[in-house]
Amino acid sequence: MLKVIAIVIAAVVAVLAYATTRPDSFTVQRTATIKAPPDKIFPLINDFHSWPAWSPWEKLDPGMQRTHGGPMQGKGATYAWVGNSKVGEGRMEILESAPSSKVSIKLDFIKPFEGHNTADFTLQPQGDSTQVTWVMYGPAPYITKLMGIFVSMDKMIGKDFEAGLTNLKAAAEK
Repeated sequence: MLKVIAIVIAAVVAVLAYATTRPDSFTVQRTATIKAPPDKIFPLINDFHSWPAWSPWEKLDPGMQRTHGGPMQGKGATYAWVGNSKVGEGRMEILESAPSSKVSIKLDFIKPFEGHNTADFTLQPQGDSTQVTWVMYGPAPYITKLMGIFVSMDKMIGKDFEAGLTNLKAAAEK
């Protein structure tokens, strides 16, 4: 019995130690081609009031409380939410808004886990279409490193980015 306990303790210590060797940051990125010009897609990203049309998280909690602040759109616009366990609680602020080419957003998650990340949307014209890239990056504190041993951040969030880009495509191509 002591041998089994010693093996379990050694395994736990090994996993905890291994977590410290994981990267100090993470990146999740997805890209989609949308058959619309950048100036039609850009307002859907640059104005948080437009996010319900495409954001993959908006429909997860019909009772979610939303608060907008700052300018209606562009740099300084804010969006805060408080919702159920599927959407948690947090705040976004547009840090950079380059018309029809880039929107950079500061993301502050409060619940279920605290996190401070950045999301960038870049729009590259390609003939009659636009390549939209959505990337989120940020620091990976120890708990994120530990969770990452068992659950891939890319797989966990990437599917939401894919759904969001699919919704953005549908909204922009109307």
